[in-house]
Amino acid sequence: MDLGTSNILLTIKGKGIVLNEPSVVAINRQNNQIVATGHEAKEMLGRTPEQIRAVRPMKDGVIADFTAAQMMIRNVITKVCKRYNAGRPRV
Repeated sequence: MDLGTSNILLTIKGKGIVLNEPSVVAINRQNNQIVATGHEAKEMLGRTPEQIRAVRPMKDGVIADFTAAQMMIRNVITKVCKRYNAGRPRV
């Protein structure tokens, strides 16, 4: 996994890059649940209702919003593991 300021890349051994999406997450402020990640969340930047915040958790190559980054990473790993029927990731 490569957490970049603009994109997040995820690879699976033998399959190569399986995910290349913007490093953006949209979170519902009321229940603290993820609304969207990646391309969908990027389109929400600056256009969300008050109860949803769309953020880039990475700034200048470092984590600027730890909670948002953690939620984004967890969501991306879960999505990729389901899509590719991968087992538990090695971290």
